[in-house]
Amino acid sequence: MSVAGARPNFMKLASIARAIEVHNASNKNPTIEHLIVHTGQHYDNRMSVLFFEELELPKPTINLNVGSASHAIQTAEIMKRFEPVLLEHQPDVMVLVGDVNSTVACALVASKIKYDSEQNGSLAEGQNSRGSRPLIAHVEAGLRSFDRDMPEEINRILTDALSDLLFITEEDAILNLQREGIAREKIYFVGNVMIDTLLKNLKKAEQLNSTVIRSDFHLNRGDGYALVTLHRPSNVDQPETLNALMGCLKTISSKIPIIFPMHPRTKGNLEKFGIYQRMSESNGILITEPLGYLEFLGLLRSARLVLTDSGGIQEETTFLRIPCITLRENTERPVTITLGTNYLVGIHLEEILETAFAVLDGRGKKGEIPPLWDGKAGQRIVEALINKMVRAAYD
Repeated sequence: MSVAGARPNFMKLASIARAIEVHNASNKNPTIEHLIVHTGQHYDNRMSVLFFEELELPKPTINLNVGSASHAIQTAEIMKRFEPVLLEHQPDVMVLVGDVNSTVACALVASKIKYDSEQNGSLAEGQNSRGSRPLIAHVEAGLRSFDRDMPEEINRILTDALSDLLFITEEDAILNLQREGIAREKIYFVGNVMIDTLLKNLKKAEQLNSTVIRSDFHLNRGDGYALVTLHRPSNVDQPETLNALMGCLKTISSKIPIIFPMHPRTKGNLEKFGIYQRMSESNGILITEPLGYLEFLGLLRSARLVLTDSGGIQEETTFLRIPCITLRENTERPVTITLGTNYLVGIHLEEILETAFAVLDGRGKKGEIPPLWDGKAGQRIVEALINKMVRAAYD
């Protein structure tokens, strides 16, 4: 059983679902029955449906339809709705991706569940010493920002502590996990499932960019542009911070056009603080609705510069070797800085502008692709899960 709750989770899950399909199609034993649970943490139906279609993901077996709420209420509601699903289906393995509330909520439920051993699947006997529950596998384990003011950091730490198998994207995560008392034999360096999905969809995204997207945004093939995403509460919830960042973007737009797919939270706050109209009327900044995965990847592929506060985009730009300015004080993905094309500048306006202009002048990082970011992470995860299940069955 795989659990996804937010749009970035779908991109990660797509790689694992595809690897399971390839395994089953090759007639290898054991055949894997794969159930997908969508918690509905991101509840925009149009965007959720679009992501599943674009990523060629099987439709979710179960949708919990949780919707938005405070962290406490949302986490509790996911737990309440997920427990009967887990008891009904009794999977041998539960795969969790990312660091959203759905991830930690379902980890908590699975860590305390007790199956009826007479109804449980093939792994029940091997699990009896732990009370007959599923193996918990966390994909993207060990990432740490060391900032516990970030809700995602709390989710990451708790999920990793509860997991039996920890699949990591970069080698820094090994030390992070061992510091927290995680045994080395639980940790598997498999690469990055986000990159698996990017590689599978890159040609389609490039074709879209060269036709529909450039037409929609009135761009010629030779036109350069910067791409912006902004959604974190620390950046968009305070009027002074948000206003300063918008002023910074206007300055950059005097050098290069900016395309800004705008998160609903960001748009709502710009309107509330009386900033939106000024930004929407700016000649150098094109504000759009949130984009589907292929549309965004098509734009990302050809951008000269990206400014973001997203975690996943730091990884995608590193793989594509596109300079990325991260508008945060910390990152849980340090390999994007040490090896990749990422700059961590916080919200220091002078540093943002200095870095942006250096990149536009051709003085940006060239970067390298990190180890095992090769499109095979999902395959490695499925192989590790099968080996673990087979060993458990014979223990």
